[in-house]
Amino acid sequence: MSENPKVMHRNFVVVGAILIQLCLGAIYAWSVFTPPLKAKNPTDVIGVYAPAKRDTAPQLGLANDKLKQMQAALETPLKELKAVKARIKGATDKQKIELLESKKKGLTESVNEVVRRYVSAESLTSLSYGFTNTQTQAIFAAGLAAFAIVMVVAGRMMPKVGPRKLAIAGGVVLGAGYVLAGLFGGKSFLAMFAFVGLIGGAGIGLAYVVPIAVGMKWFPDKKGMISGLAVAGFGFGALLWIKLAGNWGNLIADVGLGTTFIIYGAAFFLSCLVGSIWMVNPPEGWKPAGWKPPQADASGKHVAGAVDFTSGEMLRRPQFYMILLCFAFGASAGLMSIGLMKLFPMKAMMSGGMDWAAASAVAGTAMAVFFSLANGIGRIVWGTVSDKLGRKASIVIMMATQGVIVILFQWMAGTPALLYVGATLIGFNFGGNFALFPSITADTFGTKYVGQNYGWVFLAYGIGGIFGPIMGGRLGDLGNFPLAFTVCGVLCLLAAGVALMITHPKKAAAN
Repeated sequence: MSENPKVMHRNFVVVGAILIQLCLGAIYAWSVFTPPLKAKNPTDVIGVYAPAKRDTAPQLGLANDKLKQMQAALETPLKELKAVKARIKGATDKQKIELLESKKKGLTESVNEVVRRYVSAESLTSLSYGFTNTQTQAIFAAGLAAFAIVMVVAGRMMPKVGPRKLAIAGGVVLGAGYVLAGLFGGKSFLAMFAFVGLIGGAGIGLAYVVPIAVGMKWFPDKKGMISGLAVAGFGFGALLWIKLAGNWGNLIADVGLGTTFIIYGAAFFLSCLVGSIWMVNPPEGWKPAGWKPPQADASGKHVAGAVDFTSGEMLRRPQFYMILLCFAFGASAGLMSIGLMKLFPMKAMMSGGMDWAAASAVAGTAMAVFFSLANGIGRIVWGTVSDKLGRKASIVIMMATQGVIVILFQWMAGTPALLYVGATLIGFNFGGNFALFPSITADTFGTKYVGQNYGWVFLAYGIGGIFGPIMGGRLGDLGNFPLAFTVCGVLCLLAAGVALMITHPKKAAAN
């Protein structure tokens, strides 16, 4: 790789990149906080915070003896409620279903009465947040928008402050946002919007571009592969943080929302701090052994990666706006799907007779396992494939298949097996965006300024982050989830058409 023993081995860059991106992927783990934030009544609170087998539930303000008394009082009505739900699921006679629904309503109120008897109104009020779909998606969208906007600033800062300091700054800001949100306990929409959305998103934006830009300078011979590896941690991070708060660690159930946010904030900071150790650029003039940089031909025609364009020059090229548009359409579809990956399938499956607990488990698995794993794998696979197939061809195939799957998802979501297939394919293609678009930016406008240039291209992610989740949340509140998937699927198909028209710009046109 290099004959100079003092030059850092470039594989360390991959390790550092994954550590940093692992915590930045927390933005995709937002779905794990949505159910507790949407809890509206005591039954929901017990379901989220105090499972029957738990010995403690300090967030309910109960001593252990009182909690055990409440659990004993809940045992019979909860068992009867579960049995009634099972009978409703298997019933076919309309009149019988109506009778069972009436009984379920009565049992639910009995459970609520038991909870009210033991838990103070103040505690229930502090836990029953009642956020709407639109509010939870607004926080998610704010994080995405702040992420994209701050990334432009980060790209301009990196040559001045250096990649290592920028990565550390991102960890500090992201960690502080989550810690501050935790101090408010998740009770205030405005606090969550500001701290998790705006501040947390800004921290992600500061650090995100660092592994990509540094990685491409160490791996100019494998830009697609390194882009995929550098951002793979972002996709896998969602799996880690969702499962840690869910059925791996049960953090929310054990310690409550507020403390979970604080724990996450500390973990994010430490991960970025360690990963930043290897975020340094190679020495001037360094190149991998045996690799020859691409050269522009005598006619001035741009060969992929041969000519470097500054951000100002890039912004005057139509190719920039075509790439931006493709990315925005792909991001809208993926981010809308992420925001609704649990809510919409739950509704679809419950409409088909599945009870709430089972639907929640299936939808949670679709998001936390199938989508998240495919999201991370897709980044590596699409990046590596594009090194052989070409960026434009890869983007066309990815966008076209994504469009078809997103449209079909509205019919797939109600069946567990098809839901898992749909979540896997959407996650796989969505992850590909983050390997292919930095790579096509470098191929089209050069590697030298890729940190700054990709910051501008990444504004598409902010556009998609506002449009997709907000539209999905709003249509969800109106009961029209299918229209959201149809719109985003059509946009992906349009993106495939736009990608076909992308050509290489000529440097001479700027002079």
